[in-house]
Amino acid sequence: MTDPSPDPVLLVADEARVRTLTLNRPEALNACNEALYDALADGLLDAAEDPGVAVVLLTGNGRAFCAGTDLVEMGARVMDPDNFVEGRHGFLGLIDALVEFPKPLVIAVNGLGLGLGATILGYADLAFMSDTAKLKCPFTSLAVAPEAASSFLFPQLVGRQNASWVLMSSEWITAEEALEMGLVWKVTTPEDLIAQARRHAEVLASKPISSLVACKRVITAPVRAEIAAARERENQCFIELMGGPANAEALAAFAEGRTPDFTNLPPGW
Repeated sequence: MTDPSPDPVLLVADEARVRTLTLNRPEALNACNEALYDALADGLLDAAEDPGVAVVLLTGNGRAFCAGTDLVEMGARVMDPDNFVEGRHGFLGLIDALVEFPKPLVIAVNGLGLGLGATILGYADLAFMSDTAKLKCPFTSLAVAPEAASSFLFPQLVGRQNASWVLMSSEWITAEEALEMGLVWKVTTPEDLIAQARRHAEVLASKPISSLVACKRVITAPVRAEIAAARERENQCFIELMGGPANAEALAAFAEGRTPDFTNLPPGW
């Protein structure tokens, strides 16, 4: 199956029971606007229901994997919420689709991964990363909170202190660091990334789908309630922080191409 629409934000291709979903906004570093949130959520939902798909392989087109939420669109939403047009799924709907996705999800981080481009790794069953790629969770530099249940999934995946550094520092994480802490499973050269990820995806895809689904269900069952609780806590923090003095300064700095200055905020911010 290949997406026939002109310039789609998500490319879809099937081979050997592996469906490859490729984020396709390279000019925006594959940042997620409402259209891409919707397309990726639909892509996961369609793959979940398709009896011919055993595994999904997710990657990005261009020099980035995913630059997270489109900050231009986020700024417009904050500045003029009454005229902002939300997608059918949006960010929360995409996370719902990731949580509920019943089949193996293989992620190949081909380049820069910011925000969701990093936190989505919490939902990967196997994660591969190019040795030239790097990751960042820029939550504190944007004066917001962690997202996508990363406040629960990352400590589970990499340990409390590694998770604290990744989620609190807003610093870049190299592929070597990501591998060492367990954020990704294997690191390869850029040229070998998709081949390696596909080779492992096809090994899984050669197995009975019913067995793959059962394996994933029993692996994820113990943490599903904790994921839901973490999402609720994170969403409440976002509501409290979005549009506040620190977040307003962060978005203004982004729009103006400068480093945010958080030293003159009201006490407590």
